[in-house]
Amino acid sequence: MAENLKVCSVPCKVFQDELGDLCRREKLYCKDLGVNKSNINDYEVEFLCDYKKTKDAELYMVKWKGYPESENSWEPKKNLKCPKLMKQFHLDLDQVLRRRKGSSIPRRLRKETVSLLTQKAKLHLSLQRWEAHLNQTRNHPGRIFVRNEVDLEGPPKNFTYINNYRVGPGIVLDEMAVGCECSSCWEEPVNGCCPGASLHRMAYNEKGQVRLRPGKPIYECNSQCKCGPECPNRVVQKGIQFDLCIFKTDNGRGWGVRTLQHIKKNTFVMEYVGEIISTDEAERRGHVYDRQGSTYLFDLDYVEDVYTVDAAHQGNVSHFVNHSCDPNLQVFNVFIDNIDERLPRIALFSTRSIHAGEELTFDYKMQIDPVDTESTKMDSSFSLAGLTSSPKKRIRVECRCGSDSCRKYLF
Repeated sequence: MAENLKVCSVPCKVFQDELGDLCRREKLYCKDLGVNKSNINDYEVEFLCDYKKTKDAELYMVKWKGYPESENSWEPKKNLKCPKLMKQFHLDLDQVLRRRKGSSIPRRLRKETVSLLTQKAKLHLSLQRWEAHLNQTRNHPGRIFVRNEVDLEGPPKNFTYINNYRVGPGIVLDEMAVGCECSSCWEEPVNGCCPGASLHRMAYNEKGQVRLRPGKPIYECNSQCKCGPECPNRVVQKGIQFDLCIFKTDNGRGWGVRTLQHIKKNTFVMEYVGEIISTDEAERRGHVYDRQGSTYLFDLDYVEDVYTVDAAHQGNVSHFVNHSCDPNLQVFNVFIDNIDERLPRIALFSTRSIHAGEELTFDYKMQIDPVDTESTKMDSSFSLAGLTSSPKKRIRVECRCGSDSCRKYLF
């Protein structure tokens, strides 16, 4: 029985630093958590929530990590060694004072100001923990950051971060197990390599930038192929490569996503992932989303409309990407490994050079123009109907993208 327990595991319900705080309160040493005799009595500042200035010193009200707020205490500035928390406190304080048209920090803060600063401090903590959770969950190189400098909204409720599609109830996907025989797909492709399945040339150039027109499917090499992981025909499957920030917009568009690094034109940025459901289920959920004023259903417009991707409660960074009538991201359909041929990966590529700090957007109601007349029947079935709140939209939604080419309404 003991041997079986060695491989047993359960998800942890608290963060590692919280376990360390618990050990200190209970006076327990723990080597794995770094709690020992020399630091068991150390106190750590969780956040600062009040300020006052006396004739002799500047003092801050400290919330101690691992202790209830009833244990908060005033501490002189010279005793505190938390420069980042102090900087954040004054940024929040300045913001509050500006909104109340205050020009300087008073000797004592009003009770309403202290309450707001406490709420902001707790918000920063909750977003930091969510950020840590997202980065522990992600399976891609690009890091995720979270910022809200606009209001007091914390992490979204009822949302699970996933890296790949989740199959919904009643959905059965047929696996594909076909790979190429190439040792070098770029220099010596065999029988057209994987793109040869639809008579296409290689989808990417040597720098990994897409060179096909929107509307044409991309076939990447997969686990059945003989080429190695550095094959230039493996791009989307490597995941998000850029550091991205989920941030609260200041114009009523909710959360958005900005890139923290420069992105070149025609570069893969992210996938749109979610739960795979039938169009009948999408119709049912769409009625609910209509009433909520949200839109997360991505319909794939095939000859036989089979699947819809629902990212309302399960998704990745793309869940937070806003609409624009003049977007900097474009959708391509990408087929990779062991997935039903009716359901491509929804990959977002940059339409132009995107500067660091710029918000990422795509057109929720995109329409891909038909490709050239030489395209096969398979090509024409890969256009996207776009992102809609239900397959049959009944409610007009006002667009707030603010672009010069804004259509005024999303639907």
